[in-house]
Amino acid sequence: MIKKIGEWFRYFMYGRYGSDKLSIVLMVVGVALSLISGFANSSYLGLLAYIPLILAIYRMYSRNIFKRKQENQKFLSLIARVKDRSNRYFACPRCHRTVRVPKGKGKIMIKCPVCGERFSKKS
Repeated sequence: MIKKIGEWFRYFMYGRYGSDKLSIVLMVVGVALSLISGFANSSYLGLLAYIPLILAIYRMYSRNIFKRKQENQKFLSLIARVKDRSNRYFACPRCHRTVRVPKGKGKIMIKCPVCGERFSKKS
């Protein structure tokens, strides 16, 4: 019986995205909000806790794998940017691409590697 349930679940999950870092973070945030709402006796916070939980479950069961991978990549790059303490990030005024420069160099001229636009910023 348990073997049949396992086979059914494998068949059900075939072609679906599954879990990734963003889904795990959403689940943790949802559970944390739920626990906080329980201690604070706040029904609004309890309802708010359902949003990240539902979003995480939707992402796990989604069949649009390409879009879920893009969302996860954006999330991972945002986390990497937050953790990166030795660089600053600027947007090119012409093509709006992100340019990374070292922190603490004062006012510098930055050349966009994509379009070649030069602009001045303080790092």
